[in-house]
Amino acid sequence: MSTESQSVPVQVPARRTVIACVGAAGLAAALTACGGGSDNAGGADDTKPAGDGGGKDAGGVLGKTSDIPQGGGKIFAAQGVVVTQPTAGQFKAFSAKCTHQGCAVSSVSGGTINCPCHGSKFDVADGSVKGGPAPSPLPAAAISVEGDSIKLA
Repeated sequence: MSTESQSVPVQVPARRTVIACVGAAGLAAALTACGGGSDNAGGADDTKPAGDGGGKDAGGVLGKTSDIPQGGGKIFAAQGVVVTQPTAGQFKAFSAKCTHQGCAVSSVSGGTINCPCHGSKFDVADGSVKGGPAPSPLPAAAISVEGDSIKLA
């Protein structure tokens, strides 16, 4: 009885192919970490722009004016907007998506809207960048105030 074994040729991918695949996988992981919804403390759906009409409450009441502290704001994650009250009775709304890498903003404090991912800060009055790395202001979102109700326009 012979114990000879037959060798079967195995194709091994070229080193260049392996490196390209690993690089693509790393890029996909980085984009998911920086721009995906899994790491945002605010829980906003990062895929919808503010006021796009796609949310279940689009055109509906977001909240009461009494919910928005003067000099601060409140994040409406499901609608992807943050509403602020820079001065008494003046209400503003902005996208809740950071202009740096698309993370959802997570808090409003000290006169700024704050992104947890890389530390960008935006002014509650006009959405302008108060601290980088965000390259541009938060886009404004359309709201209306009717009585004590704040609605997406």
